[in-house]
Amino acid sequence: MKILNHIVFIWLSASTVHAQSAFYDKLSTAAIDLTKQQVTYDPSYFRIGYPNGDVPSDKGVCTDVIIRAYRKVGIDLQKEVHEDMKLNFSRYPAIWGLSRPDKNIDHRRVPNLMTFFERHGETKPMSRNAADYQPGDIVCWNLGGGTTHIGIVVSRRSRDGKRPLIVHNIGAGQVMEDCLFNFTIIGHYRYRKL
Repeated sequence: MKILNHIVFIWLSASTVHAQSAFYDKLSTAAIDLTKQQVTYDPSYFRIGYPNGDVPSDKGVCTDVIIRAYRKVGIDLQKEVHEDMKLNFSRYPAIWGLSRPDKNIDHRRVPNLMTFFERHGETKPMSRNAADYQPGDIVCWNLGGGTTHIGIVVSRRSRDGKRPLIVHNIGAGQVMEDCLFNFTIIGHYRYRKL
């Protein structure tokens, strides 16, 4: 019986790992698909629907890449972040002088997404080792001057094969680039809603 239980545990563990890998592969593919869409960098405040609200499809910033990729795999970060902020507002950054959550913008702010991923995802090492970054990982950077940035690691590799590419929007629309180590990394996460 002990051997049978061990075999069942190994099978369940392998099934879980396969399901997680399949999820992150789909997330990576969703991010790559976003690069086919023409988007103008636009940090404007928009009033959007809730749940599943989105800014106009031809506009966006770095956080919208993450939001749209997750939405393509069935996860609404607008709803997830808003619900967590309603219950735990004091745990989120108090940078913008708000006294309550705002479902139109909170999920579109890098520090809020970092807090959400730290609270509900898996925090990964912030190393300079490219092997530590897997497809579907979320990476955050400090660009200097108080500006933060976020992108998603995808399954494509740099020309020399040494680094995974990143899908992000740093001003030129939703693009895929070899930029993992171009800026100071301040966050590295994996998030899959269970």
